[in-house]
Amino acid sequence: MSQESTVPGEVVETAEIPEPGAVTIVVPTFNESANVRQLLRQITEAVPARLPCEVVFVDDSTDDTPEVIEKAAQDCPFPVTVLHREEPVGGLGGAVVEGLKAATSDWIVVMDGDCQHPPSLVPDLVATGERANAGLVVASRYIKGGSRAGLAGSYRVAVSRGATWLTKALFPRRLHGISDPMSGFFAIRRSAVTAEVLQPLGYKILLELAVRSRPRTVTEVPFVFQDRFAGESKSTAQEGLRFLRHLAGLRAASPVARMIGFGLIGLTGFVPNLLGLWALTAAGMHYVPAEILANQLGVAWNFVLIEHLLFRERRRHRRWWDRAGRFALLANADLVLRIPLIALFVHQMHLGVLSATALALVTTFVLRFAGTEALVYLPRRGREKPGSGSTAQQGEPCEQTS
Repeated sequence: MSQESTVPGEVVETAEIPEPGAVTIVVPTFNESANVRQLLRQITEAVPARLPCEVVFVDDSTDDTPEVIEKAAQDCPFPVTVLHREEPVGGLGGAVVEGLKAATSDWIVVMDGDCQHPPSLVPDLVATGERANAGLVVASRYIKGGSRAGLAGSYRVAVSRGATWLTKALFPRRLHGISDPMSGFFAIRRSAVTAEVLQPLGYKILLELAVRSRPRTVTEVPFVFQDRFAGESKSTAQEGLRFLRHLAGLRAASPVARMIGFGLIGLTGFVPNLLGLWALTAAGMHYVPAEILANQLGVAWNFVLIEHLLFRERRRHRRWWDRAGRFALLANADLVLRIPLIALFVHQMHLGVLSATALALVTTFVLRFAGTEALVYLPRRGREKPGSGSTAQQGEPCEQTS
């Protein structure tokens, strides 16, 4: 953090919010200078005096958003803090995690800074959570009384619906009872979340919370998604790709899911392998050296996909060339080991050639997966830095993602 200011009043150089409240409103912002004044005005009008409140902006902006917040906050009857991040680690989701760590209240409400989430719903979110003794209260567009009216155009509606269907299909148990896992508007008890286990990537922080540290009791309230007050949506094709990577990382958090993903990725590796074999033999190369070289194309293909889809959070444990070398060594050892295994199964276990080959494939696959986890992506003993698991992109993923 490079800038911390508390208003109203003078700027204070401190890492703590001085005044605790019953609810902390966390607002991640990126170039929202045209919206934050209106947002603070709406919060002032919506949150009653009987509900003590503080607002924490976690800002990744490259414009004058922090200065605009400071000026607008002078007219607010509650404390407003700006945490400006020089490095936007984890994107919007990472900003929310920083806000969760900074919050001092029992309840934390997360909302966007573009005025599409109505602050008038903040008291209802907290009250509903208290009445239901819930740990998480989601503002949903997809239950009775809710609406996605603020989504601009049929394309964004279709993308939102498709993303919701995909996430609920991938995590049917963890998202049970959450109709709108794509919502960026929710309230959560501070005691119900451990910020250190979160590893956000992009802007879908509710999905991250629900999968990695979902509270036992979850309830929903309807809300109408408003039109953006000013500016343009930050949703881009790049954010869509980050969302898909995030989904893959969450789904691959359990060992069984990683093994399945490892096998599926391995199957796709046959495509570059066969294409390379065809090209090399067509050029006149003997099929044996051609297969050895073509196999390296499949290995490289598999490595890239595994790096980005299965072990994204663990890449920091070794340098990329170290990981690549170890992965290639294991992949090629698979070929060397398979032939003597087939001979062993045929001559010692008296299996047929096809059965022996199938069993050898399964055996080497399991060994290759275990070796990849243990030798390529697990931390080296004694090399972890103290406290290295405390940031948004660090720490081992939670294994319970069913």
